[in-house]
Amino acid sequence: MKVNLKDDILAISYEDLPQYKKGGSIVRNSYFWALKSIACYSSRGRDWEYDRDVWVALSRMLLAFTESGYLGDHETILEFDETTQIPSELRSISTWL
Repeated sequence: MKVNLKDDILAISYEDLPQYKKGGSIVRNSYFWALKSIACYSSRGRDWEYDRDVWVALSRMLLAFTESGYLGDHETILEFDETTQIPSELRSISTWL
């Protein structure tokens, strides 16, 4: 998932966010609600934002969904611009583009 970092706010690109689908996959819908529940801002058609207070929880959640094997790495790994320093709280689930 492509992300931006500005002023200790991590923004996940709305194009890479999971979609909720009524009657859809339980894992994907659970993933949608889990990401939404810890976001400090989440609106339809906009990037979702996460403040530094939840980065450890976000990291643990992404690792759990990655290790489950139900979602691909491109759906659970945070992709930073190569010029951005990845915060220590997010290194275990991040890479550079």
